Amino acid sequence: MAGLVIKPRSRIFHGHDWVYASEIKKSFGNPQPGEVISLKDFKDKPLGSAIYNPRSQIVARRFSRRKQELDREFFLRRLKLAFSLRERLPLDVSLCRLAWSESDGLPGLIIDRYGPHLVMQTLTLAMDQRIELIIEALRELLSPDSIVIRNDSPMRKAEGLEPASFVAHGENPDPVSLEAGGLRFEANLLGGQKTGLYLDQLDSYERVASLAEGKRVLDCFSNQGGFGLACARAGAASVTCVDISSEAVSAVRNNARLNSLEVDAVEANAFDYLKSCEETFDLIILDPPSFTRSKKALGDAMRGYKEIHLRALKLLNHDGYLATFSCSHHVNRELFLSNLRDAAVDTRRTLRLVESYCQRADHPILPTIPETEYLKGFCFQLLPGR
Repeated sequence: MAGLVIKPRSRIFHGHDWVYASEIKKSFGNPQPGEVISLKDFKDKPLGSAIYNPRSQIVARRFSRRKQELDREFFLRRLKLAFSLRERLPLDVSLCRLAWSESDGLPGLIIDRYGPHLVMQTLTLAMDQRIELIIEALRELLSPDSIVIRNDSPMRKAEGLEPASFVAHGENPDPVSLEAGGLRFEANLLGGQKTGLYLDQLDSYERVASLAEGKRVLDCFSNQGGFGLACARAGAASVTCVDISSEAVSAVRNNARLNSLEVDAVEANAFDYLKSCEETFDLIILDPPSFTRSKKALGDAMRGYKEIHLRALKLLNHDGYLATFSCSHHVNRELFLSNLRDAAVDTRRTLRLVESYCQRADHPILPTIPETEYLKGFCFQLLPGR
């Protein structure tokens, strides 16, 4: 088996599973793109098996500490394990992420379940080359009505892959009717945002909404309205959802009708809306898309977060709550908290931390791979008279 010899002090010796080009001492056996390779340390000790792609910044991604092929038996075994872990979690396994990349030992493979329908993403070359094997394994294990391939993520470009979305098994299921947290949603698995719903935020919708009774609520970057609808159902006095996408605004209005809820959906740039808004609110929710996909753009991202925090705090009533989220793994919890703290100082506001949030448990976090922890959030209360 071809492979790589890894330099001393590389991240893989500290538990990480990624190997960058700068960490390679030498290659042997002429490894090919997408191939399974062996990893060895500088003393020729085996480190495990990895997938290889010299076009990516992450040249190798380890998926086993033993010699292992990416064959049918491997996928059946690894997927069974991922599914069984979800079955032991306190969540609805019919609406969850069934497999999540490195966190399940399947680097670059994502599988989301929407009842009888599966949505799959292959974000690495090796997984993309084995897409038929994975589909066969899923059909054997779960017998889904349909399997939708949503390979439109910009992450594929880093692997030299073109975007592609299609139905690999069954018929196009769109639109799909779903229920989560007592709310009904209509989602498009083939053509909607993400893979249908933001599964990682389903728990946060209810937790934030527990503060909404009798309050005027502003939900910025609302997407399909998960936070806003949950707040309306919890008894909010009013709910305004803001999103720049006309498709998202239409989805909010449609989902509000499905649940017989009153929500004001506004098509607008959230930055501009926060700047020009003359109303004040008792609960403001900020859940923007990732402001950065690279460390190079981290400075711009932090300025973006600072801007929306400043503007939101100026619109927040005394005793009001601000729930704010970041979904970029480049922005860690400490950096995000520091950003909000600086905004509070600049606006001369005193905040009290009420609650912290993270991604749902079906998106497991590996402490040795910090990139697996990407979603973080905080809820603060604005203290009066301070």
